[in-house]
Amino acid sequence: MKNTFGTSVNLTVFGESHGPAVGAILDGVAPGIAVDECFIAEQLSKRRPAGAISTARVEEDDFEILSGVFNGYTTGTPITIVIPNKNVKSADYSEMSRLARPGHADYTARLKYHGFEDFRGGGHFSGRVTAAIVAAGAIALSALKGRGIKLGTHIKECAGISDRDFSDIESDIDVLNALSFAVLDNKISDAMVEAVLAAAADGDSVGGILETAVYNFPAGVGEPMFDTVEGVLAHALFGIPAIKGVQFGSGFELAGMRGSEANDPFDISGGRIVTSTNHSGGINGGITNGMPIVFSCAVKPTPSIFKSQQTVDFVNCETAELSLKGRHDPAIIHRARVVIDSVAAIVLCDLLAQRGGTDSLMPE
Repeated sequence: MKNTFGTSVNLTVFGESHGPAVGAILDGVAPGIAVDECFIAEQLSKRRPAGAISTARVEEDDFEILSGVFNGYTTGTPITIVIPNKNVKSADYSEMSRLARPGHADYTARLKYHGFEDFRGGGHFSGRVTAAIVAAGAIALSALKGRGIKLGTHIKECAGISDRDFSDIESDIDVLNALSFAVLDNKISDAMVEAVLAAAADGDSVGGILETAVYNFPAGVGEPMFDTVEGVLAHALFGIPAIKGVQFGSGFELAGMRGSEANDPFDISGGRIVTSTNHSGGINGGITNGMPIVFSCAVKPTPSIFKSQQTVDFVNCETAELSLKGRHDPAIIHRARVVIDSVAAIVLCDLLAQRGGTDSLMPE
């Protein structure tokens, strides 16, 4: 299994949902970046389940930094973070050694690992592993902040209910990063929550769309063809469980436009080159153009539902009926947004380090 991503700055994740711990190794980070453990804990809290719209499995996420940080600053050597698993109920997954949960990786994991995989709670395929990504991502976010770069994600759509679009991007990012339920229009948050609760009451789940904006990222970063900014970001984002689509700027809407609508006219503002629209999402030819990077991720409905489902017993090769036990989320979109922020931050740090060297991440 490929568990490492990145070139100059790279991330390795390890652990299983019901194993002793999950963790991450972040390597290639410049020395001298302040590591605020309170900020790491705050980021982890955004991912942690909360209330009836989330799973009842709530972990403390008491992380430990084993290496790469000394006296509150990165040393430039690999940063190792470990988060123990404490609240596990493995008995709920005894049938998963032979029954394929629709929408999950149980069957494909069986094919790849020949029955030696840890199936409890989804094992290494579980969203639990993203806790370690969030902890590592908090350090990457701090590195970007030291360079004046901000990013944030909002729930653009959930259960068919839509949030407003980004407007004043820098201000909107600041607002989002202070929220536990990240919407720009606070009038629609209750409606989204009610829709999630309605699905949960029916033993079902919902998905949605997350939209991310990156402010003040420099122009000229990225490569043409196979290492485009879009390509590298999408590669990493698809590593997040439940992400089934990624688009940049206006994305698929561009297919229905004429060139005169889709093109972003260039202009001068405050002595710098800008575009008057941003359909391209801040990227031309795979390279950043200095405008905000904007992308969206489609989050599928949580596959663990409490409705009876048809499946197969892949050990005995016979049809079966599945009724799930355990603790499951009726929606994960509100928890996934901080994972998107974290993955994007690590990728952006990697792109900057490839462009200007590792020390380019040191605070200005």
